[in-house]
This record gives sequence, C-alpha cells and structure tokens, in this order.
Amino acid sequence: MPQLEHIEAIEKRLWTAADTMRANSSYASNEYFLPVMGLIFLRHAYSRFLAVKGGIEANLPMRGGKVRPLAKEDFSQKSAIFLRPKAQFDALVALRDSDDRAKAII
Repeated sequence: MPQLEHIEAIEKRLWTAADTMRANSSYASNEYFLPVMGLIFLRHAYSRFLAVKGGIEANLPMRGGKVRPLAKEDFSQKSAIFLRPKAQFDALVALRDSDDRAKAII
C-alpha cells in the first residue's frame, strides 16, 4: 500500500501546515481556508495541465510551417484547464519575496 502511505504523509504535512498557520497568525481557519484550498486546486490543475500538454502539442496542426499556439479549447477537450505561463504553479512559487504574491495569485 505505498499509495496509502503517500496519502497519509501528505495528510500529515497538510495538518502540520494548518497547525503552523493557526499558531503563527491571528487568522481563524475560516479566514485562510479559501486561499489555501485555491492554491491546492491550482496545484492539481497545474499537474493535470502538464500531464496533457505534451500530447496536445504533439498533435497541433501546422500551417505555413508554423504550429498553431495552444488554446483553451485544446485543454478543455482533455478535461484540463489552460494555464497561462504567469498563472502556472511553478511561476507563482518562483516569485521573489519582493513580488506581490497575493496580487499574482489573484
């Protein structure tokens, strides 16, 4: 049951993170719940985006020697969300401390 152990490890890390937020902020859990869940969803959407992106790019039509750019429709056909480069999870994680992370996420 390696997958179950992996899920249990993730659950433990999430609970530890929640405990840290409760202890180190003046926010109640209902105040940080939505932003945290939004980031978890974004991470899931980004994983799905990456999983289908290669296949989509391999099948994009060419016209005049140029490949058509990726479009939202390409991803919706694969049950994924198209994420612009600046909205991708890795881009948000790579922001510097001087950047306005909240604004970038919104």
